[in-house]
Amino acid sequence: MKELTKAEEQVMQVIWKIGQGFANEIMAAFPEPKPAYNTVLTIIKILENKGFVKHETYCRAHRYQAVISKEEYSQYFLSSMVERYFNNSYLDLISAFAKKENLSLKELESIKNFIDEAIKNEQK
Repeated sequence: MKELTKAEEQVMQVIWKIGQGFANEIMAAFPEPKPAYNTVLTIIKILENKGFVKHETYCRAHRYQAVISKEEYSQYFLSSMVERYFNNSYLDLISAFAKKENLSLKELESIKNFIDEAIKNEQK
């Protein structure tokens, strides 16, 4: 899987949000300021070539939908980021957040609870 550019990711976010749609429906779902219509169509074509989007033809209009789910891409992107920036260590990632970000006590407790739950599930 290839990483998305910022513009490609913006279009994918809209497609993931609406599920599927014709170009005018995708454009309508963009927040202001909306990108140019032709720009969005060009990016959709690129996304099709990369295997992220497919279309069905109705008369002369195309209805687009994601081939790769947001969850699949999120997992891929996170794994790639951990590999490149955190020596392939999720522990280093979590440590970086705990040290650098001003996490509240509530957020830290939520992370701890999530980890405790994951440990319980692994021990089963």
